[in-house]
Parts: sequence; structure tokens; C-alpha cells
Amino acid sequence: MLFQAYIDNIKSKTGKTPADFKKMAERKEFIIDGKLNPKTKATEITNWLKAELELGHGHAMAIYATFKGKTLLLAGLPPTQS
Repeated sequence: MLFQAYIDNIKSKTGKTPADFKKMAERKEFIIDGKLNPKTKATEITNWLKAELELGHGHAMAIYATFKGKTLLLAGLPPTQS
């Protein structure tokens, strides 16, 4: 499955965009000042996405990838600055 298909399926299921997920992650302090919190493990984020939003592992990893900045342009988010 292409990355954009994951994002489309997630939006269909949850009604949320990657930007919405990023805002939610900021409230949980998984993202601080636009960057992933170095104290937070990927598993903690994917477990949160699976538990609270009922995403599967692949979909949770796709959202996590947007947090890392690897696919932000495809997800409709501006690239982060390093």
C-alpha cells in the first residue's frame, strides 16, 4: 500500500489529518517545539494511536512517520526544519 493510501484510509476512519494527529501529539508532549520528544519511544506513540484511535500497527507507523518528517509533503504538512 502506498503511503498516501495509508493517510487516506486513516482520515476516512478517524476524520483526522496528519496535522490533527500532530496537534494531539503536541498536547501529549510527544512533540515539543515541532520535533519529536527525544525521551519518547516510537512504541509509546504507536501504542497511543492504537489504543485511543483504534489504528492498526501499519497505520500508526504511518502517522509516526509524519511526526519524524519523512513524508510530510505527501501528508500535506510543511517540512520541519532541522
